[in-house]
Amino acid sequence: MREQMVDRSDLRGDCGNCFGLCCVALPFARSADFAIDKGAGRPCPNLGEDHRCGIHARLRQEGFTGCTVYDCFGAGQKVSQVTFGGRDWRTADREHVRRVVEVFPVVRQLHELLWYLTEALALPAARPLRPELRRALDTTERLTRQTPEELTALDLPAHRQDVNVLLLRTSELARAGTPGRRKDRRNADLMGARLKGADLRGANLRGAYLIAADLTGADLRGADLIGADLRDTDLTDADLTGALFLTQPQVNAARGSAGTRLPASAVRPAHWTAGR
Repeated sequence: MREQMVDRSDLRGDCGNCFGLCCVALPFARSADFAIDKGAGRPCPNLGEDHRCGIHARLRQEGFTGCTVYDCFGAGQKVSQVTFGGRDWRTADREHVRRVVEVFPVVRQLHELLWYLTEALALPAARPLRPELRRALDTTERLTRQTPEELTALDLPAHRQDVNVLLLRTSELARAGTPGRRKDRRNADLMGARLKGADLRGANLRGAYLIAADLTGADLRGADLIGADLRDTDLTDADLTGALFLTQPQVNAARGSAGTRLPASAVRPAHWTAGR
């Protein structure tokens, strides 16, 4: 089940080659995650002229926890440098900003699919599906390089569904080798669930609501976590080694410790506690 080491550096946000698109194109509402309301296409007041966040080092203290969780999967630099050829929205007209607002979320979703497909291709158990996975990855990459007009006209739900069928088959193959009973908790409501020390090896947790659940010391090796909501989930000392389709935003949204074991593709968030 162990995933091979793969380079996904181009599927991580590179703010140095982006025009702060997530701070401009995306809307957010005043809540526990954001201190203010902001509409799509309106720059965040914390965004500097250099396209950098003026409060990046203290986002959580200033009430912008949502920003510390977000990752564009590299879509920001793709849209900035490829889709719009390095044209800065600050020096463009309102029509350009409108198109950025429409295109950026589409490319972000496509890049998320690229993240999953790249991982799927690296799984030894997915060998029988590699030709199909490779075609899906190549098609998705090609779609990210379309014109703004083509991207806004794209039937994204249909493409996501096609890719999801492949990812489901990949998950089944990868989890088939997990010893013991593989729990199926797909889309389960596990908000606040007490799962301390639970054996969730190879479990299907796709789309599960694990908000504020206690997974302290839980064994999640090889579990499928695609789309699982891990906001405020306690992963202290949990083992997520080899967890399938875990993303950095999911990790950032959870709580963990030095004892939390993560897949090689995940970076330990700076806000996690030192643990025991």
